[in-house]
Amino acid sequence: MGSAFVCPLCGNSDPRYLGKRNGETYCRRCISFSGGLAVDRKKPPKRADLTLGYELSKEQEELSAAILDNYVMGIDSLVYAVCGAGKTELSYRVIGHAVANGQNVGFALPRRDVVIELEERIRNAFRGLKVVSVYGGHAEKLEGDIVILTTHQLYRYRNYFDLLVMDEVDAFPFKGNDVLEAMFRRALRGHYVKMSATPSPEALLEHHKEGKAVVELKTRFHKKPIPVPVIRQLPGLTALPYLVSKLLGYRRKGKPALVFVPTVDEAARLYRRLAPFVSGGNYVTSKKEDRAGVISDFKNGRYGYLVTTAVLERGVTVRDLQVIVYGADSPVYDAASLIQIAGRVGRKKGAENGEVVFLSGRISREMENSIREIRSCNAHLQMLF
Repeated sequence: MGSAFVCPLCGNSDPRYLGKRNGETYCRRCISFSGGLAVDRKKPPKRADLTLGYELSKEQEELSAAILDNYVMGIDSLVYAVCGAGKTELSYRVIGHAVANGQNVGFALPRRDVVIELEERIRNAFRGLKVVSVYGGHAEKLEGDIVILTTHQLYRYRNYFDLLVMDEVDAFPFKGNDVLEAMFRRALRGHYVKMSATPSPEALLEHHKEGKAVVELKTRFHKKPIPVPVIRQLPGLTALPYLVSKLLGYRRKGKPALVFVPTVDEAARLYRRLAPFVSGGNYVTSKKEDRAGVISDFKNGRYGYLVTTAVLERGVTVRDLQVIVYGADSPVYDAASLIQIAGRVGRKKGAENGEVVFLSGRISREMENSIREIRSCNAHLQMLF
């Protein structure tokens, strides 16, 4: 067995990850990806009327048109939009165009929870279309007018999507995952629209090359600045009384809060320490079986605060939300993740302000870099207005 074999699923040719079974070569890097595959059926053109309960900003309209123009001309787009800019809405026009021309449309995201939320948004925006979601444990229906799916489910779609929108390209587990990247390329037969609030310099450089485009939106849809995080440097045990005080203050004002922690174990541990002093909370992690229900209850006001891992780093919009990052100096947090966390605050029109607190024993370079980038985006807003 040599390196001449190339895995048809993930493109691996490294002999260290190849094996033999019944005389056949198989790939250990993607062996866990198994199950039914989508059938590429010819689709007739279909009306894709867009229904929004609000108007897009002038910038959103212009960039939506630019993305559509790129797609029609066969140009891939990278949308670089700050947290809360409304980048999902930027894709609606090109999605509608593709459906109206009988093309296969996919919208991929790294995380299941965001897929579930986005399905409802897309269904409400394109009423009358068949919108299906595909994620682990939920893959009974694979074909529709618009397919919303996790990146792990892309293996089911070989040379399938004429338009593939990919949000959060900088997020775990897609970021830096060669297998998932290969499946993305394998699923695409047309052109893509990748979106990110924190694209890497390498991604920006790649898309500035000939044949690709970068579409930038540096302002939030409501034209208010992103709240700049405040650093509270408190060592050891002094951080907990401060956290209790902040949460009680938020509760008095009727403001919901998320407390981010670096690890799954820390989430449960910190919640147990907070609960005797601050009632009306809960915690959520990727390991918590009922996390969808907990998140839904939080959004509906049943809980005043949640202790959470990065599972709520993206795709969460709650009015008057406040955020505290407990242990913000942890190596788990790079500048991009801290920017995403800060971007949870002030997303709703009429509630554009809020607190973002980095609570830590020291000030890390990533904390400083995230604050610098947020201030840079806010400076761009001031130049425009």
